[in-house]
Amino acid sequence: MLKHLLAAILLFAIVLRSEAQPPPVQSKADLEKERAQIQKEIDDVRQSLDETHKNKRETLGQLALLQRRLKLRESAIRNINAQLDVIQNDMNSSWQEIVKLKAELDTLKIQYAQSILFAYKNRSSYDFMNFIFSASTFNDALRRIEYLKSYRAYREERAENIRNTQQLLQAKIDGLQVTRAQRADALKKQSKERLLLEDEKKEKDAVVQQLQSHEKELRKEMADKKKQDSRLEAAITAAVRRAIREAAKKNAEASKAAAEAAAAAPVAKTPPPSTASNEPVAPASLETVKSGGKSVFTSDEDLHLTGDFIKNKGHLPWPVSGTISMSFGLHEYIQGIKHNNIGVTIDAHPGSVVKTVFDGVVETTFSVGEAEVVMVRHGKYFTTYSNLSTVSVQKGEKVHTGQIVGQVDTKGQLDFIVSDEKGINYDPERWLRR
Repeated sequence: MLKHLLAAILLFAIVLRSEAQPPPVQSKADLEKERAQIQKEIDDVRQSLDETHKNKRETLGQLALLQRRLKLRESAIRNINAQLDVIQNDMNSSWQEIVKLKAELDTLKIQYAQSILFAYKNRSSYDFMNFIFSASTFNDALRRIEYLKSYRAYREERAENIRNTQQLLQAKIDGLQVTRAQRADALKKQSKERLLLEDEKKEKDAVVQQLQSHEKELRKEMADKKKQDSRLEAAITAAVRRAIREAAKKNAEASKAAAEAAAAAPVAKTPPPSTASNEPVAPASLETVKSGGKSVFTSDEDLHLTGDFIKNKGHLPWPVSGTISMSFGLHEYIQGIKHNNIGVTIDAHPGSVVKTVFDGVVETTFSVGEAEVVMVRHGKYFTTYSNLSTVSVQKGEKVHTGQIVGQVDTKGQLDFIVSDEKGINYDPERWLRR
C-alpha cells in the first residue's frame, strides 16, 4: 500500500513539474518563418476583401474577414514582440561576453606587461649567461636553458592570446551593433503593425455601423444560413447512422460466417490438464484492442484510415485555395447576431476545384437546397464538403488525398466540416496544414 502511495505522489509531482515548465523559446528562424506565414494569411484575407469590395455592399462574410485580419495582425504583433525578446536576450548575452572579454584582456595585458618589464630588467646577454653558468651542475644548466626557452614561449603565447582576445572582442562588439540594428528594425515593424491594426479596427467599426443600418436583412441572411446548416447537420447525422448500421451489419455477417466456419471445422481433442494449464491465454483481437469495443468501424482498412487520419492532424491539405471567412464555433458578428458554425466557411473563387483532404470512401452525396454536398469517410472520421455546384464522385467510390470531388458554387463559399461517428464536430482549422 505504501509503495502505491509513494508511486502516486511521485507521478503527481512529475505531472506538476511538467505543467509548470514554460513553453520552449522559439528561435529567430522559427519566429521569422511564423511571421512569414502570418503575413501570407493576411495577404490572402486582403485578396478576399478586395473581392468583397467589388460587391459595393457590406456583408457578414466581409465582417468575418475583417475580424480574422485583426486577429492575424495581433498575432503578427505578438510575433514581433517575441522576436524583440530573443534579440534582447542576445544583446544581454553579447554584452556579458564583452564585459568578460574586456576583463580577460586587461588581465592578459597586465601579465604581459609584467613579463616585458622582467625581460627589460634582465635584458643583457651577460645576465642570461651569468644565469646559465651559475648553475651548480651541467644538468642544472640545461634546465635553466629550457626555462629561458619556455619563458620566451610564454611571452609569445601571452602576446598571441592578447591579439586573439582583441579580435574576439571586436567581433562581439560588431555583432552587438548588428543585433542593435535588428532590434531597431523590429521596433519599426512593430510600430507599423500597430498603426495598421488601428486603421483596420476603424475599418471594421465602419463596416459594423453599415451592417447595423440594415440589421433586418442581416438577420434574414443569418437565419437562412442557420437553416441551411441545420439541414446539413441533420443530413450528416443521418448519413453517419446509415454508415454505422451498414458497418454493424457487415460485422454481424462476418461473425456469423466465422462461427459457421468454426462449427464446420473438426473438433480438436482437449489436451490433458497438465499441459492445458501451461497454455497462454490468447490475446484480444487487433480490432478489439484498437476500437476499444466501441466503434463499429473495425475492419483492417477502417482501422488503418482512422489511425492515419489522426496522425495527420494539423497536416491535412486545404480542400480549396482560399481564406477562412467564418471560423468554427459560436461567434457574434454584430451585437445580437450570432452564429454557431459547425465547420469553417472558406471563401474561394466560384468554380474553384474542391479536393478531398485524405484517403477514404465516399459515404454519400446529397443536396441541401441548391447546394451539392459530398461526404467522405476516413475510418470512423468524416469530412463534408458543402456548397458545391458540381460533384465529381459517387457513393462507395474510393478517393485519395487531393482527388477532385467537385467545384465551388456561385456564392464562392465552401463549408468544410470534420466530424466522427459519435456526431462530434471538430474545428477543421486544427486539422488543416498552416
